[in-house]
Amino acid sequence: MKRVYELVHELKIPLIDEHVYSNAEFIGSTMTSVVTFAYDDDESVIRGFLGLAEYFHTIVIRKADRFYIVTPDLQFKLEAG
Repeated sequence: MKRVYELVHELKIPLIDEHVYSNAEFIGSTMTSVVTFAYDDDESVIRGFLGLAEYFHTIVIRKADRFYIVTPDLQFKLEAG
């Protein structure tokens, strides 16, 4: 969790977490695909996940112990493996 925050800051990617929003819901019917990243202390997985936020020019959302990147057709999820 801590390393994700460090890399988000380093890469200057906006991060939204429960300190900022009051509620976050993901409505699955509007997305065509969900891609899940699972990491076990492998920083390249975190960097790859955060690189998608940079690529899509979007934000990272934290909800509980997971991070999400949401685009119009895709949802990317990062969770502990």
